Amino acid sequence: MTRQAAGATREKLLIAASDVFVEKGFRDATVAEICRRAGANISAVNYYFGSKKALYQEAWRHSFAESIAAHPQDGGVSEAAPPEERLRGQVKALIERIADESSKDFFISQMEFANPTGLLHEVMKSELIPLREKTLSVVRELLGPEATEEQVALCETCILGMCMHPLLMQRARQRLKIPEAPVVIHDLGAYIEHVMKFALAGIRAIRGQCRISRGPHR
Repeated sequence: MTRQAAGATREKLLIAASDVFVEKGFRDATVAEICRRAGANISAVNYYFGSKKALYQEAWRHSFAESIAAHPQDGGVSEAAPPEERLRGQVKALIERIADESSKDFFISQMEFANPTGLLHEVMKSELIPLREKTLSVVRELLGPEATEEQVALCETCILGMCMHPLLMQRARQRLKIPEAPVVIHDLGAYIEHVMKFALAGIRAIRGQCRISRGPHR
């Protein structure tokens, strides 16, 4: 087998595995089904990845890389831009990533949260912590030097929650074909602006409280 053919087979396995893990989670997914969808020999998983566990980790990493490549975290906003615009870029990128039907990493993660294996903990941490640090940095800048690290983390958590929860729930309901579940977010652009207004208003309120509470001690 040529190197090019081997690379193509490995890629097909990662794509097929991502689909199967999204649908069934790690425990109910079978190597046989993954290989069948990839058009590969049943021994291909062991040959290219060593085990089903390693394939699971690599499938998430592959899906995550594809998602980030399609929707870079900065949202196209320069690092030299004001912090409000940088936060808007990050919010936009995250919301668009979740809304993108081809972004599978979120649903693999959801299946993992629902039925934990512990296999994705380290690989997710290595990829997600750098992204989180960038968001914490811009939130810290917006809150100002009086804010505590706990306040920074809480604000960042609230912003991520607004970005992720409604869209993940909406996508899950659509995927499960629940007819009575309403589509809450029809216009992504409008929703991005709503999240930004809410986030910036909250940050201004917390920043004001920080100044008041720290004022007498300065």
